[in-house]
Amino acid sequence: MRGNISIIGAGTAGLIAARELGRSGIYAKVYDQKKVLGYPVRASGIVSIRGLASIGVDYGKAVTNTLYGARIHAGKSVMRVKSSAPVAHVLERQMLNELCREQAAEAGADISLNERITPERISEIKGEDGIMIGADGAVSTVAKHFRMGPLADHVITYKAEFEMDVKDTTSVDLFFDREYRGLFGWLCPNSDDRLEAGIGIMPGRMNAKQAFDRFVRNDDIAGMVDGARMTNGQASIIPMRLRRRIVDEKNKVLLVGDAAGQVKPTTGGGIVFGGNGAIIAARAIQGHLERGRSLMEYDASYKKRFSADTRMHSMINKLYTRSGTKGMDFGIRIMNAIGMASLLGRYGDMDSPTKTMMNVFSGKQRVTE
Repeated sequence: MRGNISIIGAGTAGLIAARELGRSGIYAKVYDQKKVLGYPVRASGIVSIRGLASIGVDYGKAVTNTLYGARIHAGKSVMRVKSSAPVAHVLERQMLNELCREQAAEAGADISLNERITPERISEIKGEDGIMIGADGAVSTVAKHFRMGPLADHVITYKAEFEMDVKDTTSVDLFFDREYRGLFGWLCPNSDDRLEAGIGIMPGRMNAKQAFDRFVRNDDIAGMVDGARMTNGQASIIPMRLRRRIVDEKNKVLLVGDAAGQVKPTTGGGIVFGGNGAIIAARAIQGHLERGRSLMEYDASYKKRFSADTRMHSMINKLYTRSGTKGMDFGIRIMNAIGMASLLGRYGDMDSPTKTMMNVFSGKQRVTE
């Protein structure tokens, strides 16, 4: 195999990049600080079925539940969006990463764990002429080392699982309140015996754990989880906007996944956007090695594909962040009155607001498989 590509970060995006490079005959080595892939964090993710198909991962073993809809709460109002077909899977992220590692290894990539990723080590790994992909999360050492600028916006989250008998495993509950500015609170049935509660907020007057504790003390939520054992509590930082620079052509560095800020600003979900970013980055590297094309094609290609949807996700996020509880309550009542829940259930696309609008106007129903 040819090439000298190093990837920092053995998460989903980094491993997909390694897989795509390997399948193109380009050698890549992946480095990660963890001793065991994904350990000790136990994390889940809600990912659209259509989006999963786009990243080419054989994800079946990672599925812990399948969702058909959502209940959206604000004040006293609730909008129930339900589809007759499954729209998303709940995935166990550590297992998903293991499956991605299998694919990357089969394609010829090497994965090196228990690496101490320091600025000095990054320089040593990359060498003078090598190409590096930073897939090392929102607080990216690669981005900092190559001065690729800070993340413009981010939220802090805290989530935990409750071991309990889950009554309804088909829908996720989303809670909008002025205290949760930046994102929202959620209850997600990870399986029939595990319910995940979580909160995402802007950095500011309280930390994510404090916000989480307030959230689960809410009368409605406290009643649901009363007596259940809480496990797997964890905090994280989620970028909410694409980093200003995702390519440093001079130093031959590309960022993917959370390191690049490739997320949906409505939910903070990054598997689909980050996975596709990794695929696009690998193609740009292939074009650079084979035809001398600019690595900046990665930036242009990613934005061409996702900028319209990212802008709409950002607009929706700003709308519910600035509306407050009363504004969201009023908005939900209006949407219920005009039958919006039914339209979203039939035509909605979790990843693409632009596709949702096109589906609604054309009368074309969502394709999930």
